[in-house]
Amino acid sequence: MQTTSRGALVSLSLCMLLASLGTSIANVGLPSLAQVFDASFQAVQWVVLAYLLAITAVIVSAGRLGDRLGRRRLLLGGLLLFALACGLCGVAPSLAWLVAARGLQGLGAAIMMAMTLAMVGDTVTRERTGRVMGLLGTMSAVGTAMGPSVGGLLLSLWGWRALFLVGMPLGLLAAALAWRYLPVDRQQPPLPTGATFRSSLNDPALRAGLAMSTLVSAVIMATFVVGPFYLSHGLGLTPAWMGLAMAVGPCVAAATGVPAGRLTDRLGSHRMTLAGLGIMAIGAVSLALAFGLVAYLGSLVTLTAGYSLFQAANNTAVMSDVEAARRGTISGLLNLSRNLGLIGGASALGAVFAWATPDVTHAAAQSVANGLHATFAVALALILLAGTLAWGRNNAGNHPQNTR
Repeated sequence: MQTTSRGALVSLSLCMLLASLGTSIANVGLPSLAQVFDASFQAVQWVVLAYLLAITAVIVSAGRLGDRLGRRRLLLGGLLLFALACGLCGVAPSLAWLVAARGLQGLGAAIMMAMTLAMVGDTVTRERTGRVMGLLGTMSAVGTAMGPSVGGLLLSLWGWRALFLVGMPLGLLAAALAWRYLPVDRQQPPLPTGATFRSSLNDPALRAGLAMSTLVSAVIMATFVVGPFYLSHGLGLTPAWMGLAMAVGPCVAAATGVPAGRLTDRLGSHRMTLAGLGIMAIGAVSLALAFGLVAYLGSLVTLTAGYSLFQAANNTAVMSDVEAARRGTISGLLNLSRNLGLIGGASALGAVFAWATPDVTHAAAQSVANGLHATFAVALALILLAGTLAWGRNNAGNHPQNTR
């Protein structure tokens, strides 16, 4: 049983790794794709956007479909679709073909992401849910961090096609592990009469968890949008050093995910949600006041560590009390809330930075620093709003086990 459980966790971890790797590995190849296909930056940007939009568009539907058809069965289908799409990307004769194949790859990734969180409750006991959520958060961060480095290596050795072909054997390996180790789908009891998708959303605790996920993801996205400008134009770092500095956040998330999950199991999701938001607030205040590389990196470490703790605790709180028949749907909603936060953070907090730092390309270092400070002052307000929701969720009394 222990071997089966470990094999199942390896399968779920690989699914999460591949889905996040698919997002970040393509970015490094955009200049090469523009040259190969003689296309503009705006055109090759759709190689990334098609993947993200496909995930955002179908992830909730994928979760609901898993609840109806069986989560293991749908996960296997998603992995095979992901592997097939990777192969189609790798042999693409045109940019239009590549963009279409990336959309197909995003469909597979959406199924993988929704089913991975949904199957945690089918795979491990409730007492271990937190640490598994932390592990999956770690694998997501590892995939994000690995993308630029692994992609750069593959690009230099075998060209742009290798960026996509590498996902084919890995997807097939994950499918083989899922087939061997994940529990066979069981017939779920029918939902109560009148239960609808809208009545999944009538739970105030669930709404609070989804809203907090959106707010906090927006804050984290600001580090990826604003950070490069501050590091390059504000501090004058070269692209190589900027890349190393940008890798600090994902590396911290990878290192703290599992410990955050263990703390959640030990101390309860409510306490750890508030603790994670409190640490994030300290990081946001530090970024709103930061001057210099050391202060920036120290603030980033604090913010990211708090995010890891929040994510493990909030995901556990959202998924722990969900009845088996709805786990796929709720997992899809949780992933959707995160994606919406990433999109909102890139647009809204990016707009704050642009407003505070007009003409960023020619702006003085102090002006760029002012933009950073204004952005994370707004980010602090979002974190405080999330803290208010977390406090209200606990007082609602819908999750009594989370107060232990």
